[in-house]
Amino acid sequence: MSRLWRSLVSVAVCALAVACVTPARLASSPGAVETFARAGRFVLTVTQSDGRQEAVNGGFSWLDERDRYVLDLTSPLGLTQARVEARSGMAILTRANGEQVRASDPDSLAAEVLGNRIPVAGLRDWFQGRDAARAPASGITHHIPDRPQVFKQGGWQATLSRYDGMGPRSLVLERHEPGRHIVLRLVVDSV
Repeated sequence: MSRLWRSLVSVAVCALAVACVTPARLASSPGAVETFARAGRFVLTVTQSDGRQEAVNGGFSWLDERDRYVLDLTSPLGLTQARVEARSGMAILTRANGEQVRASDPDSLAAEVLGNRIPVAGLRDWFQGRDAARAPASGITHHIPDRPQVFKQGGWQATLSRYDGMGPRSLVLERHEPGRHIVLRLVVDSV
């Protein structure tokens, strides 16, 4: 079993063991100037070169306040599996059992916990329908002006669709690595 799968399963098992209930909705910090929030469902699928496939799914809540953002991941039953909170120079993952892991940025944190780089920092821009400013994007196509539909950035191909007034309601992120293909699908259900 791959390290990614073991890590994701251990997070899910911790969530079930602790039986932590998902917060009703992420709340903005007092005095937050500008907030952006999205909530929905995700499916992470890893297909190995031999055809074996591993998948994890659940829900997510995203709160972005410009100087910090919080990502909650929940099981399909609505139990909190993990919370990632990031600010400049700091990222903290808190598991359902209260254990914390810290890193200098959210992508490094994901790499440490999951054994792979998952584009957590890129989501900050992608949820709002723009390519991330921190890394150059290529192959950008637009269905509607100022709304990127497909582009490559940071080793990921992003496909954004079903836009509403805040950004895309469907995000498909794909990455090909030696021996495997990773697909992360996010569907926004609410704001």
